[in-house]
Amino acid sequence: MDCKKVAIVMGSKSDLKNVMGAVNTLKSLEIDYEVRIMSAHRTPEAACAFASKARENGFGVIIAAAGKAAHLAGVLAAHTTLPVIGIPIKASALEGIDALLSTVQMPKGVPVATVAIDGAENAAILAAQILAVNQPELAEKLSQMKSNMAQEVLNADKQLQEELKNL
Repeated sequence: MDCKKVAIVMGSKSDLKNVMGAVNTLKSLEIDYEVRIMSAHRTPEAACAFASKARENGFGVIIAAAGKAAHLAGVLAAHTTLPVIGIPIKASALEGIDALLSTVQMPKGVPVATVAIDGAENAAILAAQILAVNQPELAEKLSQMKSNMAQEVLNADKQLQEELKNL
């Protein structure tokens, strides 16, 4: 089974700081990725062409990050059959609610999975889970990641209990 890569497409370079959580998560899971800047409004032809050729270019999932009138994920989803995950970015006076609604309110036939505002890490984990359906090694890495998170919570609880004893 060939390993697919993940596309991370952002509406502008200012979104880079928000998508770094996805980049770092994909790196930690050893998933190949490519980061691109494309605008649904300023470079719609480039965005459509990228999405249309994404599968043949080796991608398995597209993550789209955009703020304000965040139409990027929907535009990409309209031009591919690959799963698209939207990251609404907090980039306006509306604190990302505008981007959330623009990303999540897709019409029938053009689904976009949407994570929380500025939820880049979860977007990467969801992309990894989608790819892991056909990649047992990746599924094992995800299981280990979840195990590690659980252990961190248990350790924090243990530390809290010790601190409370000493009050």
